[in-house]
Amino acid sequence: MSKNLSVSPEIPKEDSRPKWDSKFQYILSCIGFAVGLGNVWRFPYLCQIHGGGAFLIPYFIALLFEGIPLLHLELALGQCLRKGSISAWNSISPYLGGVGVGSWMVSVLVSLYYNTVLTWVMWYFINSFQEPLPWSMCPLNENRTGFNEECYRSTSVNYFWYRKTLNITPDVTESGTLQWWLILCLAACWAIVYLCTIRGIETTGKAIYVTAIFPYLVLTIFLIHGLMLPGATNGLAYLFTPNLNTLKNPSVWLDAATQIFFSLSLAFGGLIAFSSYNSPKNDCEKDAVTVALVNSMTSLYASIPVFSVLGFKATAGYWDCLDRNIINIINEFDLPEESIMRDNYTAWISLLNSSYPEKIAGLKLKSCDLQEFLDQSVSGTGLAFITFTQAIIFMPGSQAWAVLFFIMLFCLGLSSMFGNIEGVFTPLLELRIISKSIRKELLSGIICLISFLIALCFTLGSGSYWIDIFDSYAGTVPLLVIAFFEVIGVAYVYKIKRFIKDVKWMTGRKPNLYWQITWRFISPLLLLIVFLAFVTLRIQKPSSYAAWNPKYEGFPMKEEKVYPPWVLAICVLLAVLPCAFVPLVALFHLVKKICRRTDPSFVQPQVFSCQGASINFSHPKESIPIVSVCKKK
Repeated sequence: MSKNLSVSPEIPKEDSRPKWDSKFQYILSCIGFAVGLGNVWRFPYLCQIHGGGAFLIPYFIALLFEGIPLLHLELALGQCLRKGSISAWNSISPYLGGVGVGSWMVSVLVSLYYNTVLTWVMWYFINSFQEPLPWSMCPLNENRTGFNEECYRSTSVNYFWYRKTLNITPDVTESGTLQWWLILCLAACWAIVYLCTIRGIETTGKAIYVTAIFPYLVLTIFLIHGLMLPGATNGLAYLFTPNLNTLKNPSVWLDAATQIFFSLSLAFGGLIAFSSYNSPKNDCEKDAVTVALVNSMTSLYASIPVFSVLGFKATAGYWDCLDRNIINIINEFDLPEESIMRDNYTAWISLLNSSYPEKIAGLKLKSCDLQEFLDQSVSGTGLAFITFTQAIIFMPGSQAWAVLFFIMLFCLGLSSMFGNIEGVFTPLLELRIISKSIRKELLSGIICLISFLIALCFTLGSGSYWIDIFDSYAGTVPLLVIAFFEVIGVAYVYKIKRFIKDVKWMTGRKPNLYWQITWRFISPLLLLIVFLAFVTLRIQKPSSYAAWNPKYEGFPMKEEKVYPPWVLAICVLLAVLPCAFVPLVALFHLVKKICRRTDPSFVQPQVFSCQGASINFSHPKESIPIVSVCKKK
């Protein structure tokens, strides 16, 4: 027979834990954490290269069967246990403690490089006030007899990004020097993060009203302005015209699944930390659906202004190509000005080709095709700092648009940083290794200072290469592994029936079959398939990187280089280290239990879970004392 016990002293009291000021503040924080830079510079790119509107089919399937169930699971877990990631998983089972440690480690690693991306954004924001924009023209060479050679051979936008911002080295093994302008911006970014997270949710909850809402205002302004630009319809047609044949490609489905997973910021521990500050009596199911849908709708909404601007850029490039050809033809054939226009260019080319084929061939006219300009797809930093900044140059009032654009990016990144820092901050506060006498302000300051000092390596000339490495290895595979063990831990260690009772007590209704089936079967199976496919593609694809090398014979094309062995070792370490905590912690507790089994004074540790079941793994058939964690609070 089971019996009722009092709540364990280690369970924090509801009135002693900080709370959100309002439900709206909590939802905004979750949305701000989920909606980040990837919604603006990753999702539109995936739509573009994977069949336009056809990509939405696997995207929403992944949202339905992977994204929303996992999001609900994390929000419900944090809300019921009211603990950070490490303490929450230790409460469910000491053998799952490594899941919390792994997610904490990922949050640390991602925070280091993510804030450096905001450093770049801040640098561009500062330079956006110059007239003209510093990336709009090439500087003169040292002799002032012509343009800088590197800039002249590439573009002014590329030169400002690779040389004036990153001062990039031609190889990952060449560290280069620290860039003082990036150090100052990095210090400013970490200072802002510190001020906003100085007292946890008490301060981030106030800042989130600006950082989460302002990007939508800027996106709306860009939407209105973008739709009025010439060529905007070309960009939108290119983006959303469905090509269903692309759905036959497995990589389309893989990209959809990974985009949903990473876009919702699952397995970082930040969502568990955020929901732990809720009252246990809260509809976490409704919260999960709301956050997931807002995140996806934001991606779609952001795609419209982005591709309106990119359509304008492609059209401007196409017109410039035509104008150059027209000038060459008029000069060669001594034709009256404005005799050849863009509208009749094709007719004139056909006429002259038939009459003077040798002359036309001698002009070496460029092939002007609008589709080729639209096909110039790019994502990530390339979209933000090269493609979009180039488009802004052609806009009237370009300084104002640049300022708005980079403020928007900074707010998007900053609100995501709040979740990352909370995923680091909350578990440290709850661990016994941190003295309770240490004030929140001091702990937050120590975290930010240490992070700043470590992140200085990203301000080196090779820093951008290392950020790509961290992003590709630390922020991908570990998250898939951690999320898989999260859902397995809840469904099969904690038991799905017990978890369903917890959710019913919190929300007032029993989770329907959709939730039960996805938690038990579909979501873990999808995660396993995505993980295996992701790793397989990584193994098949050579571990290489694109280097910016002005001495490369194919410059301004990037030079493809293979990572040296010691860099590959670091890549493997970044991918394996967070994952390794899952089996290592489980092994530690298993050895610890075996060593103490012969001790007569040893009492089998009770595992406090969301419903309060204390599971004795040595004697699973014995009666299980119940500690009602949720219901006693």
